[in-house]
Amino acid sequence: MSQRELPRFPYGAVYFRYSNPPREDWERDYRTAAEDGMTAFRHWFLWTAVEVAPGRFVWDDYDRQMDLAADNGLKTVIAEMITAAPEWAWRQYAHARYEDRGGGHPSSGLSGSCVTGGFPGLCLDHDDVKEAAGRFLTELVNRYKDRPGMGWYDIWNECNYGADICFCPATQARFREWLKAKYVDLKTLGEAWFRPSYAEWEDVQAPRHGGPYPEVLDWLEFRQENFYAQMQWRYDLIRALDPVNPITAHGVVGSLTHAAQSGADDWRAASIADSFGYTWGAARHGNEPWKQWHAVDLVRAACRGKQFWHAEAYAGPLWMQGNVLGRDRSDGRICDPEHIRLWELTSFAAGARGRFGLRWRPLLDGPLFGAFGGYGMAGRRTPRSERCALIAKWAAAPEQQDLWQAQPVQGEIGILYVPETQLFCYAQQGNTDFYAKSMQGAYRGFFDNHVQADWVALDDLGKRDLLYLPLPYMLSAETATRVARWVEAGGTLISEGCPGYFGDRGHVGTTQPNLGLDAVFGARESHVEFTPDLVEGFSFLWQSLTVPGSLFLQAYEPTGGTTRGEFAGEHVRGKPAVIENRFGKGRTLLVGTFPSYAYFRHPTDEGKQFFARLLDWAGKQPHLRVNDDAVVARLATGPSGNFLWIVNHAHEGTRDVEVELGKAGGAFQRASVLWGGCAPTVSGRLIRVAVDGRDAAVLRLE
Repeated sequence: MSQRELPRFPYGAVYFRYSNPPREDWERDYRTAAEDGMTAFRHWFLWTAVEVAPGRFVWDDYDRQMDLAADNGLKTVIAEMITAAPEWAWRQYAHARYEDRGGGHPSSGLSGSCVTGGFPGLCLDHDDVKEAAGRFLTELVNRYKDRPGMGWYDIWNECNYGADICFCPATQARFREWLKAKYVDLKTLGEAWFRPSYAEWEDVQAPRHGGPYPEVLDWLEFRQENFYAQMQWRYDLIRALDPVNPITAHGVVGSLTHAAQSGADDWRAASIADSFGYTWGAARHGNEPWKQWHAVDLVRAACRGKQFWHAEAYAGPLWMQGNVLGRDRSDGRICDPEHIRLWELTSFAAGARGRFGLRWRPLLDGPLFGAFGGYGMAGRRTPRSERCALIAKWAAAPEQQDLWQAQPVQGEIGILYVPETQLFCYAQQGNTDFYAKSMQGAYRGFFDNHVQADWVALDDLGKRDLLYLPLPYMLSAETATRVARWVEAGGTLISEGCPGYFGDRGHVGTTQPNLGLDAVFGARESHVEFTPDLVEGFSFLWQSLTVPGSLFLQAYEPTGGTTRGEFAGEHVRGKPAVIENRFGKGRTLLVGTFPSYAYFRHPTDEGKQFFARLLDWAGKQPHLRVNDDAVVARLATGPSGNFLWIVNHAHEGTRDVEVELGKAGGAFQRASVLWGGCAPTVSGRLIRVAVDGRDAAVLRLE
């Protein structure tokens, strides 16, 4: 493999993080990795481990990694880690330590992921620190950009920041500049923030409190823009020095749960890098099938056609961490070869086109000792590593290259992602649970019916004809206008209750639905209750179903629309709960509560049927039908044709699976096996195949 030739499907793991693995094992480990089909390693190039004194750079360990990569035919992902500042920098730039909302300044700490000091780094809003970090990045790029083992740069590991930083003077100054650009003058800002007595810009301080106030919403938005500007700075600096080697990044699939407080916005991050990826593992999140599918689908949506990897995949156990305690052994805690097979094939079926293990072999120090690695504590092969090797060699085989050019087809329905709704939820509630669980509940409602629901950002509205909008209780006027125009042009929108109840700056509209959406939905509010503790367990009637609702309720008076369902709760019994309307060339269905949140909390048969019937209501045919709820089937299409992935999530046993394909499957007469032990039979558009537990069948449709 030449310097400029990169593997089409990179497969490898994170290897060197300064303190681990031991130096005496490196040569043997690289040789083992190459024999087992690995094509790349990723290393943490830690600022604190390299610039050991101001201007004195010690690269010996990293030079050795690059040489071993070249000797063994591997490529290297350079993960820059300016988030680990040198110890001398903590003294020299003491003014640049992060400041939390209580005024505290963290000192240099050890990372549990590599047991190296310097974390969480210093605040890059200070020009002198940013300049010093830039010098390190410049030295790094110029040293390695032309090495034979060079592959990619990885910028900003896991793309998120601390929820409680940074309130230092430099960040405050940048916030004021951001506010000047938005509000122009101090008087306008004071009126917007309900603080009319500002006399000087220095009077403006970042809010150290929560609450659904304009200043809090502005602060949360600023923090995202500021940190992603720092990511763009990394990209631009590296690209100016090296116009050839690609730049990647990876997040934590936090757009639904942590974007507001920690900036984990996959759409923003993926828009900056050349490719993207994600950290995900059942040990931390749970092993229910929908969870990993929803995560990979989200990253694929955020990448908008760019290549993406499962950048940190689990291949070993996770011991003694708080998010695993009390959970069953089978819930991803004790990783075995069949778990690895299932998790990796799921990622590939959902569109990932590369895989890196979170560790090649486990750490020997710190709280994450023994965690994640496919190989043993001493770097020896294990049954788990042998499964990884089998998958690595399969992925690299020439006969699979057509498969990797194919991508999942567009799902039957999209779930609309609205960032300001999550910001408001976090500001109001102090967490994102209402928003995140509503989004995830909607996804699961469709997933449980074998419907592929894609995540859709506002900028991608024009690519869809059917959308579901969970928990839309805060919308900006711009978002409401864009959605209204999309419906008017022919889109079909299914919205949950209280759409745009809170508008710009968190202001409650006096006409509900707010922001002109009453015309879109053909209804006006007649009754509303924001009583999540009381609303739990009530329901509404629609198409002979009694569907559970949750959180809030909003009853309506039709103003052009047609009542299609009523509330069933005693005190609101008979009040209109579901309104159907035509607006321009489009259609809407407004549901005056939050069945998505209810389904997340307590999935029921009638809740499941509700999500299934929404497709019937919209006149949308499913891509496929599957006879087994333990099985997930996905279609992919590419230059060389169509492919069908059939993933069996059952823990043990073989399932006789039947998949009936709709029009999205294209024309085919037979199916050949790319992965799986049994040959399928084809009868018309019905495919039958036996699939083992925690395994998959991957078929080419011909």
